[in-house]
Amino acid sequence: MLIAYKYRMYPDEGQREMFLKHFGACRFVYNWSLEQKIKVYGIDKKTLTRFDLNNMLPNLKGEFEWLKEVNSQSLQEVNKRLDSAFKRFFREKRGFPKFKSRKNPIQSFQLPQNYIVDFDANQIRLPKIGWVKTTLHRTFEGVLKTATVSMTATGKFFISILIEDGRETPKKEPFGYDSTVGLDVGITDFVTMSDGTKIDNPKFLRDSIKRLKVLQRRVSRKKKGSKNRDKAKYQVAKQHEKITNQRKDFLHKISSKVVSENQAIAIETLNVTGMMKNHHLAQAIGDASWSGFFRQLEYKCEWYGKTLLRIGQFEPSSKICNVCGSINRGLKLSDREWTCARCRSLHDRDVNASINIKKFALQDQNLIGVIAPADSRGEPVGDVING
Repeated sequence: MLIAYKYRMYPDEGQREMFLKHFGACRFVYNWSLEQKIKVYGIDKKTLTRFDLNNMLPNLKGEFEWLKEVNSQSLQEVNKRLDSAFKRFFREKRGFPKFKSRKNPIQSFQLPQNYIVDFDANQIRLPKIGWVKTTLHRTFEGVLKTATVSMTATGKFFISILIEDGRETPKKEPFGYDSTVGLDVGITDFVTMSDGTKIDNPKFLRDSIKRLKVLQRRVSRKKKGSKNRDKAKYQVAKQHEKITNQRKDFLHKISSKVVSENQAIAIETLNVTGMMKNHHLAQAIGDASWSGFFRQLEYKCEWYGKTLLRIGQFEPSSKICNVCGSINRGLKLSDREWTCARCRSLHDRDVNASINIKKFALQDQNLIGVIAPADSRGEPVGDVING
């Protein structure tokens, strides 16, 4: 099973300079390779593979001598990443690859091999850089795969090491109605569970927005290119980093709790990108980080042998009565509670949605009876079978 371990690195001045050279060289090669692919396709309608680009690197090093100071395998990994970006563009429609800017707050380079981890000395040896002091707070055993060195906007260095530990992915544990939980994410409550449990949304960005505005105004008042402006930008980056760390810590705790307490988890597929186009809710949706939460649920379910069930994004889970199956077509986003016109059941909107998400997911697994569809008046057609 592939697992990544991330550690904080503390390079000295010379090693820091080599890190920056690697970041700059990899960014340069990425932009150069992207330009070559665009030019060749525009002229000859041919596609350059990453192997073609790697064969062109020696000539590029002859033209730019400073590229020889950088680990050659890191430069070849750049072309591999560019090739993957084009595959995502054509297969998944993820957007055409963009040229990288030196102003990007996150810089990184990769090492496919030839690095050494020493847990006893708390050091990692990197090609052309040497032994770098690292806080190796967790040990691991397995085959070393790709290592990624990155620098944050606040100037902190990290290394993420991918290993193959030799373990098989756990088999999925059996699940039923009682061992499955439905999750409905929201803005007021971050997640509502089908058992009625609600977890408040901490809204880390909202709580820090006033401080961020103050810091950003200080940046705008400083002279461009001055050291004082750089100091002010550092404070803004530091505040953003604090918000990010708070959010990650919260998401990890919630996702681990949900996965450990249930055999199966049912969620709704959401078009978060489309929802972010609503300028009234975009900041709140981004602050909640639903996509990050779902991503953590997905890989943690794989780790621990649990099952993640998804339903379609167009299922009207909030408007369907989980008792009789009738549809409340007049339900508005502002309505947090509603009463079913047919069975007179009082529903909390979010709890009702999470119950329906659970039922729809189990219905797809043939573990629960079908929730009957309703006619234009909201009346169910046929019999309703509840779990």
